[in-house]
Amino acid sequence: MKIYDCNTFRIGRPAFKISYIPFIIMLNDMNNRAEYLKQRLGLSELVEEGGYYKETYRSDKTIILQSEIDGERSISTSIYYLLDGPQFSAFHRLKSDEIWHFYVGSSITLYIIDKMGNLSEVQLGNNSEKGEHFQVLLKAESWFAATVNDKSSFALVGCSVSPGFDYRDFELGDRKKLIEAYPQHRSIIEKFTKNENKS
Repeated sequence: MKIYDCNTFRIGRPAFKISYIPFIIMLNDMNNRAEYLKQRLGLSELVEEGGYYKETYRSDKTIILQSEIDGERSISTSIYYLLDGPQFSAFHRLKSDEIWHFYVGSSITLYIIDKMGNLSEVQLGNNSEKGEHFQVLLKAESWFAATVNDKSSFALVGCSVSPGFDYRDFELGDRKKLIEAYPQHRSIIEKFTKNENKS
């Protein structure tokens, strides 16, 4: 990242003090880096959930389950996932366990509502002294959302799912239904749902 010393800037006379220029340069650098990663990694936009992704691994081995997951699934899958600035990952849940791995950029806050209705906030990042974790486990059937902590930056993470991801096991949160189920978490649900799903 390049930070230039631009405390003063002269256009003819007099000299003007412009303290915000280093921030603008840093912001542009972060935006360029996010765009570079989207192109370099071949990421596609997730319109409903938010963010950008690319599947990087799907196991050739499969498993047949007859519990919450009905039918054949890959043993495991993995993706790149990127959130850019003010973007967020809207509340959703899976029928499989998922692990998020931090790679680069800003730390992320994960909001998790477990089966008992308890809300927890977990930091995904590389600063353990600030309570951040390199990996975060999201248990099957938990509702969760995510947001970038530094809105002038981005976050690139990895997401591993086992049994492997399948859209049949994915549910995007419906704002109205989630608020009815967890009224005590209304403000967080309203903040991290796109809108009321129409079904």
